[in-house]
Amino acid sequence: MFAGKVLLITGGTGSFGNAILRRFLNSDLKEIRILSRDEKKQDDMRKKYNDPKLKFFIGDVRDYQSVLNAVRGADFIYHAAALKQVPSCEFHPMEAVKTNVLGTENVLEAAINCNVKRVVCLSTDKAVYPINAMGISKAMMEKVIVAKSRGSDSTVICATRYGNVMASRGSVIPLFVEQVREGKPITITDPSMTRFMMTLDDAVDLVLYAFQHGSPGDIFVQKAPASTIENLARSLVSLMKKPDHEIRVIGTRHGEKLYEALLSREEMAAAEDLGNYYRVPPDLRDLNYGKFVEQGETRISEATDYNSHNTERLDEAGMTALLMKLPFIQAIARGEYVTPEA
Repeated sequence: MFAGKVLLITGGTGSFGNAILRRFLNSDLKEIRILSRDEKKQDDMRKKYNDPKLKFFIGDVRDYQSVLNAVRGADFIYHAAALKQVPSCEFHPMEAVKTNVLGTENVLEAAINCNVKRVVCLSTDKAVYPINAMGISKAMMEKVIVAKSRGSDSTVICATRYGNVMASRGSVIPLFVEQVREGKPITITDPSMTRFMMTLDDAVDLVLYAFQHGSPGDIFVQKAPASTIENLARSLVSLMKKPDHEIRVIGTRHGEKLYEALLSREEMAAAEDLGNYYRVPPDLRDLNYGKFVEQGETRISEATDYNSHNTERLDEAGMTALLMKLPFIQAIARGEYVTPEA
């Protein structure tokens, strides 16, 4: 489906963008476009990959015209541009709205106007039962995606929802590694806090699945194990051969939850189990509730949500095995000094 086509990646200089790019660079795509507002990271990517298939667009999803310039002629879009740091979004909630909600609306409107074939948008577990500004903005983003998908005949719009992607930019694993290297205590917020754990390769697999199988308004969720933050920290210090390194509890930050949910109870009641993934179809009824045709009974009362407390729980050994899937961690375990981007 990608042969001779053009793929646009918004937020393409981030961790997800780079992972998608690496997977697609040697494919039969004709062109891969990177849209972001960071010219330094774009220049780094240009030098690193040195591939004529890559085209770079300086712009911001908040600005419709810059989005439109990048979208024209594209066949597929992976929309990863976002503000995703929970504390910064808590202090600047309108900035989260401008990027995550209004920016997404710009991308989807441009995609529909330019007859893009398929758009896959990146969401997060924080959009489920959101208590922080980042999660609320992403939850609204998902509502925009579903609403836009209803009015689009030629462009298929769907979303993928993730938990914690290990060693992605701004995530806790690189922070812990640097704290150990610098001889500082590892700082954890709550030892019993749990988070879903998945690799960037797993995340890319879900994107490909969504591109190939998504219908308008679908939300795809990958089943994933979870770990406590304490087990994650202890696994890392063990891999770095410093098992006695100090781990200090500092308390939860602004807007943090004890655990995250990937599917709400209401979504689980309607979700389709695809083996490795869940598919949450959109509610296709209109506002004339008395006229819709009954399409099977859904019992929300019998469902439960899918969260990082009730999924498969990794112990320290399981967390260590999962960490060792990351090339970054493999190098650290060998005693090499590398960064997550290496």
